[in-house]
Amino acid sequence: MPGRNTWLILHLYLALGLGFLFVLIGLTGSLSVYREELDGLLNPSLKVDNQSGNYLPLDRIMASVKAVHPARHGPWTLEMPQTPSGMVTAWYEKPHETTGELYAPLMVSVNPYTGEVVASRFWGSTLTTWLLDLHTQLRLDRSGWRMVGYLGLLFGVSILTGIYLWWPGKGRFLQAFKIRYHSGIVRLAFDLHRMIGLVGALLLPTLIVTGLHLSFPSVLESLTGADNLGHGDQGPPIRSTAVPNDRPVTMEEAVLLARGPFPKAKLRRITTPAGASGIYRVDLRQNEEINRKHPFTTVWVDRWSGHIKAARDPYSFTSGQALTIAIWPIHTGEALGPWGRFLWFIVGWLPLILYVSGLMIWLRRKGWLKDRPVNVPNLRPLLSYALTIGQRIGLEGMRWAGLLVRYIERNEPHLRVKAQKLWRRCLEFASGLSK
Repeated sequence: MPGRNTWLILHLYLALGLGFLFVLIGLTGSLSVYREELDGLLNPSLKVDNQSGNYLPLDRIMASVKAVHPARHGPWTLEMPQTPSGMVTAWYEKPHETTGELYAPLMVSVNPYTGEVVASRFWGSTLTTWLLDLHTQLRLDRSGWRMVGYLGLLFGVSILTGIYLWWPGKGRFLQAFKIRYHSGIVRLAFDLHRMIGLVGALLLPTLIVTGLHLSFPSVLESLTGADNLGHGDQGPPIRSTAVPNDRPVTMEEAVLLARGPFPKAKLRRITTPAGASGIYRVDLRQNEEINRKHPFTTVWVDRWSGHIKAARDPYSFTSGQALTIAIWPIHTGEALGPWGRFLWFIVGWLPLILYVSGLMIWLRRKGWLKDRPVNVPNLRPLLSYALTIGQRIGLEGMRWAGLLVRYIERNEPHLRVKAQKLWRRCLEFASGLSK
């Protein structure tokens, strides 16, 4: 094995060479956790003030959108708000104004109570969508997606080297958790770097692994047999086989028909037909479905006959398919609800703290930064507050760990069989690559 000095040099070079990009991805990801809330804060007009009465029929809302954008032909997707004060968002995927860009649909915000079109914006032209593009692909389109994936791998290497350098050895384990306030600000930065690095080593790998799938989705989908189930995939191509007539199914009727197999599910999206052979795609969310914003309960309804052409129930998925669709909500934190989102928001700031504290240590060793004493009385309230927050996060993590353990205990034989099947698929996939 290489010596400690080799690992230290690798850790140092990764931090100095790529640390800023690690920080950039972490901060933009942290802010993107609350993208919709931040967008509403920056644009108060996107909040519905008068929430009296019921929503207008979907066909009325769609008519309002088309009245403002009469020249935009083809399918539209209406996304329902998740709060009573939210707007319906009408998505037009391929506007001519953003031709050539990887992803830049038109977003039309509509008041669901009055049908008023409040705003028409392009993805990437708002601060929150610009930040999300920066997080996912560094504003470099397709090549940026892969670059972010490679950066995630290198960040994982940085974490592993940090764990190796942190490991205290026998008899000194508890000393590695000490934080010395009276030895100067650089010593304090060093101790915080080790402690926060340890916390990051427990939490950041989850974001790295799920982020790798989002950068290279075909790898996991090939291993698990989950084609067309990645985030943003439209599912299998399904077309209408009925004869066109003068009484097509309305949007409200399509939703009513789609709820037949799933009577308790809530409507999340409905996509209008594209052309004479197009059909309605209705996205619903069942209770306890892990995907809150992008659920996978989907029904395709023929626009001419009203027949259900296909239906997709995530509760009938295989373990591999269930794992694939869980990647996105785990990465965004929504899988664990509000606490999960808040936890990921905090974790996104860890690379910045590690970068700044590590840079201070390096500058001190180079003689470019002078050490100075720490004002402990002024620092103590901040540290106490940080400790309280850390305890809450730790207790919530322990609770979820306990739930996971109980789930494994109840389903251990079933999970073992599924794991063996997944392992065999991995071996078959690796064998196919080697031929």
